[in-house]
Amino acid sequence: MYEVPCGVYNRGYKEDLAVVRTRSRWILFVIGIAIFLVSPFWISESSMAVINTMAIWVVAAFGLNLLTGFCGEISIGHAAFMGIGAYVSAILTGDYELSFWLALPLSGLAAGAAGLIFALPSTRLKGFYLAIVTLAAQVIVVWVLSNWKSVTGGFEGLETPYVSIGGWEFESEISWYYLSIIMAFVMGIIAHNIGRSNVGRAFVAIRDNDLAAEVMGINLFKYKSIAFFSGCGFAGFSGCLWAHYAGHISPEFFNLHESIWFLGMIIVGGMGKTMGPVFGVVFIFLLKRVITISVPVISEYLPSMGAQALSSLGLMTFGVVVAFFLIIEPRGIAHWWDKVKNFYRIWPFSY
Repeated sequence: MYEVPCGVYNRGYKEDLAVVRTRSRWILFVIGIAIFLVSPFWISESSMAVINTMAIWVVAAFGLNLLTGFCGEISIGHAAFMGIGAYVSAILTGDYELSFWLALPLSGLAAGAAGLIFALPSTRLKGFYLAIVTLAAQVIVVWVLSNWKSVTGGFEGLETPYVSIGGWEFESEISWYYLSIIMAFVMGIIAHNIGRSNVGRAFVAIRDNDLAAEVMGINLFKYKSIAFFSGCGFAGFSGCLWAHYAGHISPEFFNLHESIWFLGMIIVGGMGKTMGPVFGVVFIFLLKRVITISVPVISEYLPSMGAQALSSLGLMTFGVVVAFFLIIEPRGIAHWWDKVKNFYRIWPFSY
């Protein structure tokens, strides 16, 4: 393999399918690893907490991207499946004293199994009607978490123990920084490989035209079930991480509001692209932070605005941003990133 000004020449399928294919990419990859390792030494603890939360949310967004971005199955109940993973892990590690490292995959499996239940009507429903089914999942799961007090603790929630390995506990933001980033990276690689596998190509065929996909021999129920299982499994995995990072969980963490935020994240970042959830989560979290900082300033200069209007500023801004991307750039920020990379690959040629 060698680099030429207008692209990269691959001499085999193995080279063509490699994630990191060129020398410059390897250099950037090594630089990225170095930045990741030294960042805790110059990032404040509050900023590190934001990064940890973003990394955990990215894992859940990867799952929704597989389900909605790749397979076209609209879900507005993603936070509920994240809640299933969180509560399964809290119960297993708290009541049964199971290791976090065993509870982590079991949480993903439990959320994936719950997703299969709501995958049953997916062969007959799509679009708005399927969205209503996932909305029902959101309502049902939150209701169960709130009212099954003997198991879930009701609205008071559950406490979760610290994550430990070899007698060393993940208590500080720095320790969680390394854990959450590594988990997000590993799950991102898994999501990327699912997307470019035979299963991922079947997802895309179903998303583009499910009737044509069925005529071509693709089993719709099988692959839609795989999409729900994998997408909800990622959410359960993320919920487990969030439960132990937060130290306490309650049903209010996994409400409809959060599910809509997840959907907005993949729309802004770019559906059907592995980097889409990363860009979307980072953009939305930074937007939240900007709004949090700007609200006191706005209230000082515009005292006539009511407190209710100021408190709704975040939601209004979120709606405007999502509408902007749906109208102006429906392929999201990931498409802009692809254009930057293509410009770099073909420069100085114009084709």
